[in-house]
Amino acid sequence: MKSQYRINLVSKKELTDIMSKHHYLTQISRGFKSGVNVGLFHEDTPDLLGGCIFTGFPVPELSKGCFGLERDDQEGLYELSRFVLCPEHQELEHNLASWFLARSLKYLRKNYPVRAVLSYADCDYHEGTLYRASNFQYFGLSNPKNDFWVKQPDGSFKKHSRGKTRGIEGEWRPRSRKHRFLRVFDKKLKCKWKEQ
Repeated sequence: MKSQYRINLVSKKELTDIMSKHHYLTQISRGFKSGVNVGLFHEDTPDLLGGCIFTGFPVPELSKGCFGLERDDQEGLYELSRFVLCPEHQELEHNLASWFLARSLKYLRKNYPVRAVLSYADCDYHEGTLYRASNFQYFGLSNPKNDFWVKQPDGSFKKHSRGKTRGIEGEWRPRSRKHRFLRVFDKKLKCKWKEQ
């Protein structure tokens, strides 16, 4: 029963184990950005069973592209950058994911000035069903982009994070596109993307 679950703020350190085990992006990148971290618990165990992380927009230019705001106008704009649940509890409790996300959003809005929350669903892994079920609007796929991968001494490749690529041995690879989902709470904000 969902009445046996509760949410609470948690640290990045507390989230590390569950993210490493169960979140596809953390397994790939071996890390994640911390922010307002909401954890899910059950009364029968002290273990952390889920995590929902809200961070600021990943790049300031996003607020301009999305809403036409200046790059220094970031307050209240959040990205739901990670969401994870232990598979066992997700299977046992129907709609636990949407229940947890709804409580996490409610907590965020109660304690912070929230204008909008953006989330992405990587095409290679899922379609964002949770966000549709949680009243996010769908704004299609992100624009096609490429990433530079640096060739390592052992012949493997590592994704280049930022900076110059000229003179570095490596190759450009297409980045997987992402489904864009948005919930706008500030009615003054008008999204420039086309809803689909």
